[in-house]
Amino acid sequence: MMTSTFLVSAVSGLLGALMYRHHRQVFAWTRKMRRKDETNTDFDKPAEWLGDLYKAQCGLTRKPCVADDFAEISRTGNMIEGIADHTEAVRPELTKVVECVKDYVATALPEPDPAAVHIGVQEHHAQLVQAMRQEAARGELVRAILAAEKKIKDLRHS
Repeated sequence: MMTSTFLVSAVSGLLGALMYRHHRQVFAWTRKMRRKDETNTDFDKPAEWLGDLYKAQCGLTRKPCVADDFAEISRTGNMIEGIADHTEAVRPELTKVVECVKDYVATALPEPDPAAVHIGVQEHHAQLVQAMRQEAARGELVRAILAAEKKIKDLRHS
C-alpha cells in the first residue's frame, strides 16, 4: 500500500513537471509568434507600396514616357522615401528603390511639340538614345524592387 502511494505521488509529480515544461514551451512559442507578427506588420506598407510601384512601372514597359507618365511612380516613390528611415531592417533596399525611382523619372522625354510636323534626324536619334536610357533605368528599378521584396519576404519568414 505504501509503495502504491509513493508510486502515485511520483507519477503525479512527474506529470506535473512535464506539464509545466510543456506550458513554458507553449508560452515561449506564443511570445515568439507575437513578436514576429508585430515585426511583420512593420513591413505591410512598404510591401504594398513596392507592389504598387512594380505594377506602375510594368505599365510603362517599352514605352517612351514624358514627365506626366511618371506621376504614379513619383508618388509611390515619395511614399517609400518617407517610410524608409522608419523601417530599419530594409532601409538600404528601400533607399536603393527610391534612388532608382529618381533616376527613372529623370529620364523623361521632352513633351512633343504639337506644331512640329517633322523632327530632324539628330533630334530623333537623341530621343531614341534617351528612350533606351529610360528603359535601362526602368530595368534597374525592377531589380531594386525585387531585391527589396525578397528582403521583406526573408525577414517575414525568419
